Order: sequence, then C-alpha cells, then structure tokens
Amino acid sequence: MKTQLIKTLMWQRLCGLSLSLLVALSATDRVCAQASDYPNRPITLITPFPAAGSTDLVARAIAQKLTEVLARPVVVENHAGAGGNIGANIVAKAVPDGYTILITSSSTHSIGAILNKNAPFNYDADFTPIIYGAVAPNIFLITKTLPAKNLKDFMTFAKANPNFLNFSSAGTGTIMHLTGEAFKTEAGVQMMHIPYKGSGLSIPDLISGKVHVLFDSIVSGLSHVQDGNLIVLAVLGKNRSPLLPNTPTMKEIGGPFGLKDFESVNWWGFYGPKNLPRDIQMKLNEALNKVLKSKDVIDKLAILGAEPGGGTPESFQEFVLKDRAQWNKLIQSQKITLD
Repeated sequence: MKTQLIKTLMWQRLCGLSLSLLVALSATDRVCAQASDYPNRPITLITPFPAAGSTDLVARAIAQKLTEVLARPVVVENHAGAGGNIGANIVAKAVPDGYTILITSSSTHSIGAILNKNAPFNYDADFTPIIYGAVAPNIFLITKTLPAKNLKDFMTFAKANPNFLNFSSAGTGTIMHLTGEAFKTEAGVQMMHIPYKGSGLSIPDLISGKVHVLFDSIVSGLSHVQDGNLIVLAVLGKNRSPLLPNTPTMKEIGGPFGLKDFESVNWWGFYGPKNLPRDIQMKLNEALNKVLKSKDVIDKLAILGAEPGGGTPESFQEFVLKDRAQWNKLIQSQKITLD
C-alpha cells in the first residue's frame, strides 16, 4: 500500500513537471512566432512628455518614417507627468512583444535614474535598450518682460533682485530642472524652480512674464524665439547652432561670469520593456538605423536643431551610463535632490 502511494505521488510529480515544461515550451514558441512575423500590427510609441515638447517633436519626426520602413503604423501617444515616469512606467510594465516602445530623453534614464529613488521601475533592469535616437543643445530663454537683452544684463538684474526670479522646467528631476539648478550654483544667482508637466506647458506663462527663465531644448524653444515671443541669451552646446547663428555659446560669453564650461545638451533614445526578444530588438534597431540615416529625417531633425544618432543597443546603453555618470558628478557636488 505504501509502495503504491509513493509510485502514485512520483507519477503525479512527473506529470506536473511535464505539463510545466510543455507550457514553457509553448510560451517560447509563441514568442518565436511573434518575432518571426514582427510587426504584423500597429506599434505604439510612448512619449512621456506633452505634445509640442521636444521629445514629442522628435518622436513624430521619426515615427512617420518608421511607419514607412516597417510598413505598419507607428502611433505616437503622449503620457506626461512625474518627470517622464508615467509614460516610462507604461512601457516598463508592457508586454515585451515590440508593440509598445518608448522614446525618452536624458531626463529619465540619465538624471531620473539618479534622483528618482522611488520610481516604480528600475531604469536599467526594466527596459531593453534599442537605439540612440538624436541629440540637440539646450538654450537659455527668458521672458521679454525682463529688462535684459543679453547675459550681462540678465546677470546684473539677477544680482540686484535676488528673490525675484524663477525658472520653469518639464518637471522635477528633468534635464531642464537640473540645468537651472546648475546655473544657479555656477552663476551665484537665486531663482525659484517651478515644475510643469512639460516645458511646452510653461511657455504661455513665460511669454506673459509669470515665469522668467526656461532652459529648454532648441527643438521646442526655437519657434518661440523666431516668433519674437521670447529672448534667447545663449546656446548651451559646444558650438553655435546653425539655426541661431548670432546667438553665442556660454563658452563664448560666460568667461566673465565663471560659466565658460557650462553646457547642457539633451538626447533622445528608444527602449522596449524588459525581456524584449532579441530578434524584435534587432529588427527595431535595424529599422531605426535606416530611418535615422534617411535624408528626410535628417532634414526634419535639422529644422528642429537636432542631429540623428544611431548604432547598436549596446553602444546606446554604454552612452547612457557615461552620461548618467556625468550628471551624477554634478548632482553629488551640488547636493541636488528632489525634495
């Protein structure tokens, strides 16, 4: 009787293991099947910042061509808030089938990875890197209501009115916020931070004078300068922008103010959820490399003041880690927190 019971239990365990193995193999087969005919339906490209912001504009410039290359619709969806974490979290929790991907910026995966200790995901473990998308310098914008037309005028006013100025950003912990905090420290001026859900949402307040300063990407900020609504004091990249040939870099004008090494550039990149199959990851990488080398996308990005990226998923991840380390030096040296 005892012997028969043992045999029965062993048989049940064996059957259970066999069933588990069959289920696992079946799931693997489904993933492989999905990868082999990917994509066979529309792809959702999540941007974690509002419409008309820099990430949105870059996303739409690339998505249109990606639709053509993949022969499937690539639909851009904006899910703004929490410094990019709301949109990023949607992708982090998505099914890893390649039909929900993320375009994001240095605000999330470089800076946010350092400052957002309570993020609902891990910035590395919960994402699959796909490709480095584009890069553009930030620019120093001010409202026309200030009595300043250049950096010297601005600094004079700021020193004379230490508790008056404020600056907006796309949210606490974004590159615009960190650039503002870094500028305050380096220049020795006082400015209060006012976070928005996206830089574009702060533009009306900047134009009206409710907000005084915005360190925005040239991609989203340029049009407001060209329209005559805002004043640009400096380009925060290494070189002048062809779109703002008469606007100096901080290196050119910042020497007297101790700001000659002050730079701030924004990058954008593509991610999938964790466990994205390698075949799908590489299909997206190959397609996006083709898109970023196409003349029409290069021209569209140039109009925005951005330059295309490219490369492998591994080179993208290596770049992000190096960029994160640079921001971490600034954050630690200036004791910047989200509090």
